[in-house]
Amino acid sequence: MNIEETKSKIIENLKGVQDPEMGCDVYNLGLIYDIIVGEMSDGKKYSNITMSLTSAFCPAADMIVNDVKGAALTVEDVIDCQVEVTFNPPWDPSRLTEEGHAYLNYMYSDHMD
Repeated sequence: MNIEETKSKIIENLKGVQDPEMGCDVYNLGLIYDIIVGEMSDGKKYSNITMSLTSAFCPAADMIVNDVKGAALTVEDVIDCQVEVTFNPPWDPSRLTEEGHAYLNYMYSDHMD
C-alpha cells in the first residue's frame, strides 16, 4: 500500500471514531485538521494526526484521542501514530464535511413529527 492509499485507509477508519456527545464521527465533524503519513526505510509507515475537539473541556477527550490513534494503527504497515490536539484554530461548525452537515441536520431536525 502506498502513502496515499494508507492515508485514505486511515480516513476511512477515522469515520468509525465517534464523538459521543455529537453522535457523529470525528472526520465528518471536521475535527481532523491534518494527517501526515511517512514511510520508513523498511517500508513500514507512521502517521502524525493533528486534530481538535469540539470543546477544550470535552469529557471524552482521552477516549477520542486514543480511538483516533487506534484507527491509524489498525491500518496495514502503520506501526506508529502520534496525535496532537490543538485548539488553534478552534473547532467550529464551518469545519463539518457535507456528510457531517447532513448527519447533524437529520439528527437534530424536526423530522420525527
